[in-house]
Amino acid sequence: MEAFLFAEYVGIASASLSGFLFGIRRGCDWLGVFLAAFLTALGGGLIRDMIVGRPAYSFTHYIPVCIVLAVMILAFLLKFHQKERSNLDKKFIFIMTDAVDVVSFSIVGAIVSLEFGLNIFGVIMVAFFNGVGGGIMRDVLLNEVPWFLKTGLYGTISMGVGAIYYLMHLAGLTSIYWIFVLFIFGVTWRLVAYYRNWNLPQIHYKD
Repeated sequence: MEAFLFAEYVGIASASLSGFLFGIRRGCDWLGVFLAAFLTALGGGLIRDMIVGRPAYSFTHYIPVCIVLAVMILAFLLKFHQKERSNLDKKFIFIMTDAVDVVSFSIVGAIVSLEFGLNIFGVIMVAFFNGVGGGIMRDVLLNEVPWFLKTGLYGTISMGVGAIYYLMHLAGLTSIYWIFVLFIFGVTWRLVAYYRNWNLPQIHYKD
């Protein structure tokens, strides 16, 4: 439970800031910015809970939504909404927060899916939906091409983290120490993939 809460709350805080910045970039009003932050931070968890068939964690506990609101207030006080909006999605703070939340949520998705007895395929896919689902919902709301489809190994890393956690579970390496090691590895993997422009091979259709 300690490892679950660590990954969950780190992911929510990071994703809230990522969503906040995304909403600012798109010129949303404050409701739009809140929805962008809310969906980025909690949307993947809502999808996860629907898949495993449990009440939505974000709506049965107060802390998740409170974290989203607290991050928005802090970002407002730090005047993040007054920063230069052009190329915001290429700035390090956005890339870093996005990497942190996708890895954190992927770990959470793997933990929850194992608690509900899913097999390796279920673990990987729930990790994926928990990791990128909120970003997909945000991008649909803001009429953007989903972020995970156009940036370095985003969805692949989410699935990879889920697969690695499954193997860690089989080996009994699920303490918070090993969770933190996987977290650091996943974030590093994501940052290197982004800045080195790593992508899966494309399939080109030929007449």
